[in-house]
Amino acid sequence: MRIQLSDHFTYPRLLRFVLPSIVMMIFTSIYGVVDGFFVSNFVGKTPFAAVNLIWPYIMCLSVIGFMLGSGGNALIARSLGEGKKEQANQEFSMLVYTAILLGLLVTVLGIVLMRPVAILLGAEGELIDLCVLYGNIVMASQTAFMLQTMFQIFFTTAEKPHLGLAFTVAAGLTNMVLDYVLIVIVDWGLAGAALATSLSQVVGGICPLFYFARRNSSLLRLGKASWKLRTLAQVCANGSSELMTNLSSSLVNALYNLQLIRLAGEDGVAAYGVIMYANFIFVGVYVGYSFGVAPVVGYHFGAGNTMELKNLLRKSLSLMLAAGISMLVLGEVLAAPLSAIFVGYDPDLLALTTRGFQLYALSFLLMGFNIFGSAFFTALSNGPVSAVISFLRTLVFQTAAIFILPMLLPSADGVWLAITAAEAAALLVTGWFLVKKRKQYAYW
Repeated sequence: MRIQLSDHFTYPRLLRFVLPSIVMMIFTSIYGVVDGFFVSNFVGKTPFAAVNLIWPYIMCLSVIGFMLGSGGNALIARSLGEGKKEQANQEFSMLVYTAILLGLLVTVLGIVLMRPVAILLGAEGELIDLCVLYGNIVMASQTAFMLQTMFQIFFTTAEKPHLGLAFTVAAGLTNMVLDYVLIVIVDWGLAGAALATSLSQVVGGICPLFYFARRNSSLLRLGKASWKLRTLAQVCANGSSELMTNLSSSLVNALYNLQLIRLAGEDGVAAYGVIMYANFIFVGVYVGYSFGVAPVVGYHFGAGNTMELKNLLRKSLSLMLAAGISMLVLGEVLAAPLSAIFVGYDPDLLALTTRGFQLYALSFLLMGFNIFGSAFFTALSNGPVSAVISFLRTLVFQTAAIFILPMLLPSADGVWLAITAAEAAALLVTGWFLVKKRKQYAYW
């Protein structure tokens, strides 16, 4: 039975609707994990460190896709809720064409600046050349990656979350198979890993263009665009929180690497890379849920259905609590075995990674509330509040913790605990905004 945005959502119906988005994000994370597994085990520890050193820069340049996707998603869902389907399609088309144009510009800029940025991030000697090699190949598919992140969100708004999942699975399988072929069989090393990633992004970002460009059974179709700068500015403002989240995360990841190079050398960067790969899977649950529920919130906000907004908020907070407890337990239990998959060949590195993972996993209990809270206000078209939550959570609080905690705690423990301290502070901010805005949106 097809679930529509206009439905009343019980727990089973809500979970069924958001499940494809959750699986989509987890699967996206898993094929990134597979990428790291092949590089670490078949190419080497130094190339693995190079990937993790340059990756924040690559992600920093891809934030436009997250901004247009999340900000545009709220606008389109609201238009659909108001019964303006033609306007929703024109807004959708404008955002896709804008992403293509900006993606091409970002690709050129990213390649030109690759080497100086690698040096700025702390790369030396062989690490510089490896960062440039991997970064330039992946950057060639930046436009496709930006489209992929947008379509992952828009498929849910189009009431086709399962189709979005299918494209993500296809992209993931492409990456996994090509990783094995190009790294293990053909022996192209780091270049093979980068090429596998690029081609998978083409599958995930370009193929959906053909679906939306033709007649289809979804709520959205690519066609004539509504080129209104005011609308585009509204989308950018509303999506500024996701822009800030991803931009800040990239900058903070670079700070983590710089601190870990100082405290633990190259092993510290490699350990952080492993933790980030695993973290992507855990966080994918929260992000996937938030992406999945956002168009429902946006639709009922546009339709003026405050009773359903109350229902969605109450159920979402309960689910975030249950997920947080589950993620914390899983993180502590799986810290050692997951670390061993990547760096089991090096006992010292394995011990460092396991210790770091166990401390980092404490943040899983809290981060779901903050991720959902930011997405909730984006769906309500309140970009400024969402941006403040994201800005404080991902940049201000983490940056402060990264610099302060290592001075108070031994070795690298302060670095690993920085994320938990930041999430705790952000939770206070998220809770304050939810209470303050309850009368304005009548969701409480």
